[in-house]
Parts: sequence; C-alpha cells; structure tokens
Amino acid sequence: MTVITAYEDTPTRTADVGGTTFAYRELGQDTGTPVVFLNHLAAVLDNWDPRVVDGIAARHRVITFDNRGVGASQGRTPRSVDAMARDAAAFVRALGHDQVDLLGFSLGGFVAQVVAEREPRLVRRMILAGTGPAGGEGIDKVTAVTVLDTLKAVLTFKDPKEYLFFTRTANGKATARQFVNRLKERADDRDKPISVTAFRNQLKAIHAWGVQRPADLTVVRQPVLVANGDHDRMVPSSNSADLARRLPDARLTLYPDAGHGGIFQYHDEFVAEALRFLEA
Repeated sequence: MTVITAYEDTPTRTADVGGTTFAYRELGQDTGTPVVFLNHLAAVLDNWDPRVVDGIAARHRVITFDNRGVGASQGRTPRSVDAMARDAAAFVRALGHDQVDLLGFSLGGFVAQVVAEREPRLVRRMILAGTGPAGGEGIDKVTAVTVLDTLKAVLTFKDPKEYLFFTRTANGKATARQFVNRLKERADDRDKPISVTAFRNQLKAIHAWGVQRPADLTVVRQPVLVANGDHDRMVPSSNSADLARRLPDARLTLYPDAGHGGIFQYHDEFVAEALRFLEA
C-alpha cells in the first residue's frame, strides 16, 4: 500500500462520531502512536502548514480534523473548551485509537490541555504551540485583537494571519507571505470555510477560557513540548513560559522575532524538535 506523506494529496474522509459526521485527513507512516492535530480559531483542514504536517508525517501517522460544526464537520460548534475537548476525545476513539499524541495550536492547545487532564490514558505526549493556560494573561482580549487585525488586513488586501501570526519586521513580513502561499498549495478537494456562527462560538469559548480560574496543571503528567514565538500578540508569549513552569514535565522553546505562528515561521526547526520530542 502506498503511504501518503504529502498533505496536499491527502483525501478528506469522514467518520461518524456519536451520530455526527466529522471530516478528517490521515497520512504518514501507519506505525507507532498517531499524532492528532488540534486546530486554531477559525481554522479548517486547509489551515495547517503543509511543511509542518508533511514533516511530522514523514515519520509518524498524522491525523487532522474539523471539530464539531467546523468546516465540513456537522453539528453545532460548542461555546466551551470543555465541550470541544469531549468532542476531540470522542473523535479519537471513533477512529479506533486508545492512545495518541496531541499537537494543539492556539485554541487547539486549550483543547489539548483539557483532554490530557480529563482523559490521561488517551494522551501519551503533547505539543502545545501558541497557547496558554486557562485564565492566562491577555487571552480574554483575543476577540479585540482578531477584529482589529482582520480590519487592517481587509484595508491592506492581506490575509489576517499575516498580522495575527507574524511580526511586522522585514523577516516577519516575508515569512508571513510564504506561509499564506503554502496554504494555497492544495488545489483540489479543499475544505469548507468556517461559518460565521462557528467562528463566533469559538470566540465565546476562548473568552470564557481567558477569564476562568486557572486549572491545576500538576495533574498533567505527560511529557509536554511548549513552543511559541517570542512576540505573540494573540496569546501573549508569557503564557507559554507560564505553561512550561506549571506543567510537571515540560520544555519550552521560544522562536526569535516570531509571533503566534512561530512554529510555521520556523517550520524546519520546529519539525526537527517535534520529531526528537515525539521519539524521545
């Protein structure tokens, strides 16, 4: 059987999760523990950087999916991170897996923390990128930052992620354009964009996460790699340092002159480090 290791060639499949259809893509080596990617605010299957997906899929099975109500997945998008985490765990089990590694980016990192806390046997290792703990600094301001940068992007004919994910230095601007172009590499079988309702529900979930009481992260015993840019404006980089301090078995990487999308800006370095971590 041919092993698909290029994300742009990976077919979109569906799975029944408690009577609801979830859209997903699966690629890479069919050995070892699968790595399940948990996506960011407003993102669908086509928003994962193919360099990151392909890099990890070269040595691991990678699964990306649209959570409930997002993209091509059916149902109503929850307004809480807890409900998103329940859906993510149910999706993993619907595919027949009893243990996975999680790569959670931004909102996906919130979801990953709750899955690991509530279902410790389901998670072997975790990568938390561009994310923070419940009640973390500035997370309650994500809506305001997103709206302002989206308006700026509309006025300058750019993708909002160029402002939200990257610094505005010469290097940041150049790597932002490269990232946005990589997201367009897949020409066929592209996902449905997120609906306005789903986007608003995700914003409500993020705001609630930002104002809720901090969780006891000492219960998360899995090894964790925490990664971010050193100038994250969406989920301020101080949250990554806070996460790494509060998790019992965590290591921290901050990429220089990089924002929220530091793992995409430094995709070669991140993939190399992620592979070392997953295979340690």
